[in-house]
Amino acid sequence: MLQALRNLGRLVGIAATLGRNDALFPLEPLGVPPVAIAAARLMRLTRRRDAAVASLRPGQRLAKALQELGPSFIKFGQMLSTRSDLIGDELATDLSELQDRLPPFPGKEARAIIEKELGRPLEEAYAEFEEEPVAAASIAQVHFAVTRDGAPVAVKVLRPGIEAAFARDLELFYWLAGLIQRTQPALRRLRPIEVVKTLAETVHIEMDLGLEAAAASELADNFVGDPTFYVPKVDWTRTAQRVLTLERISGIRIDDRKALIEAGHDVDEILSKSANIIFTQVFRDGFFHADVHPGNLFVDETGRIIAVDFGIMGRLDRRIRGFMADILLGFLNRDYRRVADVHFRIGFVPAGKSQDAFNQACRSIGEPILGQPMHQISLARLLAQLFRVGEAFQMEIQPQLLLFQKTLLVAEGVGRRLNDQLNMWDLARPLVEDWVRQNRSTEARVRDIAGEIATDFQRLPELIRNIETAAAMIGNGGLRLHPDSIRALGGGKPTLWPLWTAVAALAAAVAAVAALA
Repeated sequence: MLQALRNLGRLVGIAATLGRNDALFPLEPLGVPPVAIAAARLMRLTRRRDAAVASLRPGQRLAKALQELGPSFIKFGQMLSTRSDLIGDELATDLSELQDRLPPFPGKEARAIIEKELGRPLEEAYAEFEEEPVAAASIAQVHFAVTRDGAPVAVKVLRPGIEAAFARDLELFYWLAGLIQRTQPALRRLRPIEVVKTLAETVHIEMDLGLEAAAASELADNFVGDPTFYVPKVDWTRTAQRVLTLERISGIRIDDRKALIEAGHDVDEILSKSANIIFTQVFRDGFFHADVHPGNLFVDETGRIIAVDFGIMGRLDRRIRGFMADILLGFLNRDYRRVADVHFRIGFVPAGKSQDAFNQACRSIGEPILGQPMHQISLARLLAQLFRVGEAFQMEIQPQLLLFQKTLLVAEGVGRRLNDQLNMWDLARPLVEDWVRQNRSTEARVRDIAGEIATDFQRLPELIRNIETAAAMIGNGGLRLHPDSIRALGGGKPTLWPLWTAVAALAAAVAAVAALA
């Protein structure tokens, strides 16, 4: 009860901020208690209308309000920008421009955090340290420094008290998601609790800079020897939970077309590299940089793309990667039956729904978009339309795809700034098709099944030992089974012949599949 009252009080304050910015519209369909909305409307009426706010589009007003509400709401708005199925294309586009920038905290506080985390005076870790940060975002800020051995580095430091602030806001988000789940049956398919859980998991990683360092290291390992992509080296001796030290890099922002051309770079080649890098991360590795806004991607003097800020990373398992590859290629080839089939096969659409009707719905999505010139086609928009149409088929939105959709959305925007006559996904299409040939063919599936069976077969000795131990206990009276269970196991006798029959059958299956592979 106290928690509900506390959250309701906070909700009134949040609604007031939305009201000041004339951005109450998201609350009304979500089952938010009327008292919160009424209080916000009253505040809006008692304030003079701001001409600057009045001139903004609804999404821009909402972005302004979320910026005022602080770090958690900025992150929530960025995630919401991927849900055009829920909020519409225009609103999603406006929220995608939400900037994760906040005023910096004092440099002396950063020094104190570094010394506490590293367990030594700052001067022992760095010969030089610039107290004025070069960037300040919702969770952390970055300072330039030079190590004692002369290496230029970038030092990322968490904001003081940020963990407690996020914990308080996430409690509110979970409470509100539960309220929506209970009171708005039409919105349950959007899985609001799962969406908040995804946000919480993302934020948890962002607030442990040791985990971010591990993500950077893993991404770097995936691209060892690749001349097109580079990840700054982690300085593990100067990294802890609240401090991350990375090799300092230099380069031109990937969206600064004029500067790139002046430096002698071919922007079309950079666009092609960028598309292939993203698709390689997503489909080959299942591990991708999910915060690819232009401030996190640079081009060095050799034309190599350099990434920074690894707090938001996405993972897609092999099953979901296969699903996404089938969906994207199905749409691009106008093979709508393939698109519909994979939705039913993977269980995203309930089996009781009409596959022919879903096939028709997929066509209604694809034809208006795919009928445009290739450079105008947006796969992010196509996926958003798919999720929207999926509501009629009780299709559950998969939270693990949100970061992928967001990455598509942001990457397409960057690509259009470089060359609005090229489509980066068309450039990467051969890579996706090659991945499908290698991983979705009959031969590949047989190989996967063989691997799974071999793995299970390796576990058989332990399983047999456990069953023999259990059988011995049964024989000694130490473990009693119901007579029906005994009869089911061995026709009235507690024998092991069903187990050994299964082992023999499994061994034969392994041999057969191995021969096929």
